[in-house]
Order: sequence, then structure tokens, then C-alpha cells
Amino acid sequence: MKRILTGLLALLLLLALSPAARAEELAVESRACLLMEKSTGEVLYAVNEHEQLEPASVTKIMTVLLVMEAIDSGALRYDDMVTASAYACSMGGSQVWLKENEQMSVEDMLKAVCVASANDASVALGEHLAGSAEAFVEKMNQRAKELGMEDTHFLNPTGLPASGHVTSAYDIALMSRELILHHPDIRRFTTIWMDSLRDGAFGLNNTNKLIRYYQGATGLKTGSTDGALYCLSATAERDGMELIAVILKAPTSTQRFEGAKVLLNYGFAAYALATAEPPAPFQPIPVTLGEAASVMPRLAGDSTILGAKEKLAAMEVQVELEDELAAPVEEGQELGRMTVTSQGQTLAAIPLVASQAVPRLTYWQILQRCLKMAFMGG
Repeated sequence: MKRILTGLLALLLLLALSPAARAEELAVESRACLLMEKSTGEVLYAVNEHEQLEPASVTKIMTVLLVMEAIDSGALRYDDMVTASAYACSMGGSQVWLKENEQMSVEDMLKAVCVASANDASVALGEHLAGSAEAFVEKMNQRAKELGMEDTHFLNPTGLPASGHVTSAYDIALMSRELILHHPDIRRFTTIWMDSLRDGAFGLNNTNKLIRYYQGATGLKTGSTDGALYCLSATAERDGMELIAVILKAPTSTQRFEGAKVLLNYGFAAYALATAEPPAPFQPIPVTLGEAASVMPRLAGDSTILGAKEKLAAMEVQVELEDELAAPVEEGQELGRMTVTSQGQTLAAIPLVASQAVPRLTYWQILQRCLKMAFMGG
């Protein structure tokens, strides 16, 4: 037997809940584009998202991801000093003009990569982490494989032109999400508009103009070469929702920024996040012949729901749970589910599981209980 509770989540979102326009095609001038929500990884809009294209310096998102993973794991520290090799100094393109054997902290190197897209600093960081640029590229490709980036093959840490160095809008969104979701400290660098290195002697200006001009912009990385044209992975956060907008092969720099704004504006206007709550607090479920008399159910997954604003405004929650259980009960054992629906569509189905184990009573324990009850009754 099971019990069912239903309830209407009345206006969980008290934020511009007017229905958003559903554009079949957004005015984005680029070869490929994609819009993804960070917390769920759900793709909200995409065109040619798996086409393999040159990413230019957007490549550096993977370089930065590996550096941040090393920092957060304790293998690397912000104040560690990195020595620039002759090879790193020979990169050309966007750079901070490192000199051979010049030393700079990991923090300043990261700043140079995130703000000024410095190729020399990217290679120097890769060499410091892996011993050589080639070994670092192997790490880049291995991490890409782990993230499911099936359209990607890296040949360098910079995105400088190299035949066969390709990725896709979808893959860029995957690595961008991994970076901002698990390493939020990167915002210290990606939100800088202007700064300096070498005790103020060398000025930095962010290549991502959205940082200054777009409300809620949090990053992330620009790129451009003659072959790749103009590329961008742009991130922004409003009302607790962070979006990732990827632009590949836009004809001009202005069009890449305008395209990203179109994607982000669409996402913020049409979608939102809401937390699904049960219509009533969960109650303990009785357990027969258990060492404990009952077990508390809990949600097995995240109850954050991403959806169109008008659907979230009419969201309904149904909870289905077992009436009683027989011991033994295992921790994490499924006891029911919480289903979130709106306008006939299922938005989420979240399992409800046992919050703790309840072993079955032994025969000796049952006998002891019976004797105790008989004694107390006497």
C-alpha cells in the first residue's frame, strides 16, 4: 500500500513570470552556437552544436580548468612561482611578453591568461604542471575525453592555428560548465575588466567586452584567428541562474558579442530555476520487525528544476511513498518518488530513499521485547 500527497506550488517564482516568446530561430550570426544552463547542464538552444570547428583561444578554458583542478586538489598553489621557458616565450600572438627564465606567480599567470588571453603564460603554466607542452596537451585531451567532449582534439594549450585542432560549441559548453560549476574561484580572474602585472608596469584589459557591458557577466573566454574567425564562451548570472553562451566562427568581433547577448537574453527571459518542495513535510514510515520503529524518507537527488517560466508558475508536486516497510531496510533503499509536473508535462521525477538503515530484529531481540512487554504489562 502507498499513500499519495499532492499540492500546488503557488508561484514559487515571484520574478517576471510572464510567458516568454518562443523564437524558433534566434538572430545569431555565427557558424555554430549553443546556450546551456550551468546547474543542470541542459541545452536551451543550439545550432550546429557538434560541428568540429577551430576554437582559437577559447581552447584556454581547458588550460585554465586543469590549472584550477590542480590548485583545488592542493597540487598547485596560487603563490607558486612559474619559470618561463624559451619555448613559452616564443608563442607570439596575444601575450604578456614573458622573457626566458622570468618568474611569475601562478596567480599572475592565470590573470594573464583569463584577462589578456596570453599565449606565453598558457604554455608556461602547462609546462609547469606537466613538464612539457606536449605532456600538458595529453592531459588536455584526456580530460576532454573524461568530460564527454567527443568532438574535440587539442594540439596545443593556446588555440594558435594547428591543423586538426578542433572542438565544437557543445564541447566548449561542457568544459566551460565544468570550470564554473566546480571552480567558482575562477571568477576572481574572469570578471576583471582592467588590471596590471609586474607591480603595475604592464596593463591588462579584458578581451571579453561583455564583462563591462552586460549585466551579470561572469566570464569566460574569447578567441579569434584568421581560420576560426571570432569565438566566445560567455557566462552570466541573474536571479541565481548562470548561463553559458557559446559562439563559434562569427564573422566579426561585434557579431560574436551581440550573438552571445541574444542567447543570454533569451535564456534569462524564457527560463528560470525553482526548488520543488513537497506539499507536506515527510513523515516517518513504520518498519515492522526492525531495530528502529520507523525510517525517515529523503530526496535522493537535487530538487532544483529548470523550466520555462510559465510552466514553473503552474508547477505541481505529487509525493508517493510506501505506507509501511518490513525490515531489513537498507540506507538509500527506494521508498517512493516525488514527481513534478506542469500542464501535463513531467518536469522531474526524484526518488525518495531511506535516510538510514534499519536492521531486522533477531529472534533473541524479539524474545527480549516480548518478555519486556509481558513484564511491564504484569
